Amino acid sequence: MKWRRKEEQAPPVEESAQPDTGWATTSMSTGAMANWTAVVRWSAWGLLLTGPLLGGWALASAAAPVAVPTRAEAPRVQSASSDAVAPAGIAEVYVAAYVKAGDSDADAEEFAAFYPAARSMTWPSQGGAERAESASAVQVRQVSARYWSVTVAVWIAGSSKGKGDAGQLHYFQVAVRSTAGAKGTATGWVAAALPAEVAAPTAEVAKPPELSYGSRHAPLASDPAVQTVQGFLAAYLTGQGDVERYLSPGITLHPVRPAPYTAVTLTQIADHGQGPAEGAEAQTPPDGVQRRLLVDVAGERHGGGERAMTYAIELRSRGGRWEIAALEAAPALAASDDSSHSQKGQGS
Repeated sequence: MKWRRKEEQAPPVEESAQPDTGWATTSMSTGAMANWTAVVRWSAWGLLLTGPLLGGWALASAAAPVAVPTRAEAPRVQSASSDAVAPAGIAEVYVAAYVKAGDSDADAEEFAAFYPAARSMTWPSQGGAERAESASAVQVRQVSARYWSVTVAVWIAGSSKGKGDAGQLHYFQVAVRSTAGAKGTATGWVAAALPAEVAAPTAEVAKPPELSYGSRHAPLASDPAVQTVQGFLAAYLTGQGDVERYLSPGITLHPVRPAPYTAVTLTQIADHGQGPAEGAEAQTPPDGVQRRLLVDVAGERHGGGERAMTYAIELRSRGGRWEIAALEAAPALAASDDSSHSQKGQGS
């Protein structure tokens, strides 16, 4: 509803017998005039006192440096990074919805949420339900600012005849773009086109990276470090014992819940670098000594059988015993393979 201003005729102005001098002295009493004079006097004093403060503030504001915007770098094609996690995840869900699209109006609408242009498309009847058993981004490239090309590997099960089958692996290339908010942060994602089926990305068979550990050997039951690691992993993976009693001060690690294993056995260990001198495993280390271990573990599953796992663990000595200082995110690489040796993980 629009509001209109109602036009009214202004009332006639009565002419005063006295000339207008800007001050209405005739209708103001002597007391009122005195009060008005006091207000004016105190206002003048207030302006006089605050003048220097306002002047200093103005100088400080003028002296503050002004950030000059620099020219943004040109977008470039790059490999996957932490910034590629969001477009990769969106592409995976988009391809999974694409596989189902056409089976029902609900599936088509789910797909159109990622690709709005699909609402004007006529989907061919598939004759039988196909489903994406799994979808994983295997290649991510940034084409330009806020624009990504993602290759998704998806295992499609089902057939056009409605008979179940083992399925087949397909690869689809997807273009996704982020919608930016007022501050340039991504507020949403949208597909630029339908997925395009492509050949599997080619990659050279890489040899295993060289690690910065000595030879693996059977753990010694007399080694205090082995005792700490064994007790910690039992509490961490099976719920047998308290995790905190094995941790260094300031380190926080929560056990896996629900506990996936009934028992954990250390099968082999290897020390980072040269490792301790022969016989040093049975000695009590001085406070502050660090030791990094690569630990091979066999976990007994609830349903039977074992699962082999490897943990990179950093230990620190305190009070005559070893404590867990960190579960490292990855084993340390040898200098010939990578110049970085510090891969800190949980609890570091």
